[in-house]
Amino acid sequence: MRIVLLGPPGAGKGTQARRLAERYGVANISTGDILRDHVARGTDLGRLAKDFMDRGDYVPDDVMVRMVMERLQEPDARDGFILDGFPRIVPQSQALEDALADIGRPLSAVLKFKIDDEVAVKRLAGRWTCPACKRTYNMEFKPPRVDRVCDHDGTELLRRGDDDEVTVRRRLDVYRRETAPLEFFFWERGLLREVDAEGTEDEVTARTIEAIADLVDLSS
Repeated sequence: MRIVLLGPPGAGKGTQARRLAERYGVANISTGDILRDHVARGTDLGRLAKDFMDRGDYVPDDVMVRMVMERLQEPDARDGFILDGFPRIVPQSQALEDALADIGRPLSAVLKFKIDDEVAVKRLAGRWTCPACKRTYNMEFKPPRVDRVCDHDGTELLRRGDDDEVTVRRRLDVYRRETAPLEFFFWERGLLREVDAEGTEDEVTARTIEAIADLVDLSS
């Protein structure tokens, strides 16, 4: 099972990627997590990417392609992966398609999570994340039991600097302008499947599992 997740900021791709990876025993690969790790460690790639991330812009293609392709070669991705945050534009999609073809591991499906812009803004403006386990909370829709503390491991929650409303709306604009053409790219290849991302996390998970049920049957 090799799946790419598409959808605007706030669609819940990270949460669903984690749930799918745990359910099916495949690697959960988030380019956002990879980038933030590089920034935190102060690597060359991290310093290069930081200015773009802080503005809500996308990191240059050559940086992203190199990082993702290296990650896909790690042992935990050999049996499959859920790829969240990459590709974002058509040239990246072509690069990914070519690289996977070279190693005989083509994509199984691309899931497009659909959500209204205003719902996305409300989700992200109140989002807090556990830096340890990556679980996310929303102070309006899904608050933690203890204020700003993770229910799972007790770690203090953090808020991303680009989750303010102004930056969120800019990220949505960037998504529509630069990422939406990916839908046609993957639709042409018969890979695109849509998932309604509005509702509770459990509801969206159920829809997602239904959308890929045939892939699970084929791999069993």
